[in-house]
Amino acid sequence: MPGTEPPRRPRQLAFDLPVDSRHGVEDFLVGPSNEQAYALVESWPAWPDAWLRLVGPEGSGKTHLAAIWAARAHAWTLQASEIDEGKVPHLASGGALVIEDCDAGRLDERALFHLLNAIKARGGFALLTARTPPDQWGLSVPDLLSRLRLAPAAEIAPPDDALLRALLVKLFVDRQLIVDTGTIEALALRMERSFAAARVLVDAIDRLSLERGRRVTRAMANEVAASLFDAE
Repeated sequence: MPGTEPPRRPRQLAFDLPVDSRHGVEDFLVGPSNEQAYALVESWPAWPDAWLRLVGPEGSGKTHLAAIWAARAHAWTLQASEIDEGKVPHLASGGALVIEDCDAGRLDERALFHLLNAIKARGGFALLTARTPPDQWGLSVPDLLSRLRLAPAAEIAPPDDALLRALLVKLFVDRQLIVDTGTIEALALRMERSFAAARVLVDAIDRLSLERGRRVTRAMANEVAASLFDAE
C-alpha cells in the first residue's frame, strides 16, 4: 500500500554464549611486553624459588600463562579467596598450585602464609597471580608480606603495537569472527592501548554484530570504537 513502511529487520538477541578461549602454549601470544614473564614461567622447574609471582594488568594473559604452567606441572588451580586453614594440608599435598587473583578480594593471610610454607617444605611449587605487587594488597601479616616481596616476580607490561594487533586478531578468532586486516589496523590506532580495552572492544563489536545480524565491517567496528574511546 502507498505510504506503508517496509518491514523492519528483526533485532536479534545477543546471548552470553561461552567464548572459545584457548589456553594452550601454542595460543599464547609472546611479545616484548610479556616475553620475560613467559620465559621465567617456562623455565620451571628451574625456578629460583618455590614460589613465583605473576603480575600484570587485567586481561594481560596471566590466567593463560598460569594455565600453561599448570598443564606442565600438573598443578591444581584455585582462587586466593578460597584458601582457609582447613584446606592447607590438602592443597599442599598436590605438589604444584596456581593461586589466582591474590589481590582481588578476601584473603586469609595466615592460611596463605602457612600454605606457601607447606608447599616449600614438601619440595613443591606455587604460582601466584595478581594485578599489583604485594605492597599494594593491604596485607597485615608482616611475615607473609616479607616472603612475597622476596619471591621472584614475572611481570607483564602493557602491549606493544604488534602484540596489540595480534591480540585483536586472536580475540576475534576466539569468537569465530572474520575481520580484515584494515579493520584491525584502524582499531589498533584508535583504541586505548591495554589488554583489557582490547577485550572490551571485541566483546562489544561481537554483541553489536549479533544484535544486527550482520557480519563485522570496518564501519561497525569504528562505530563501537568511537562509542568506547571517543567520549569525553
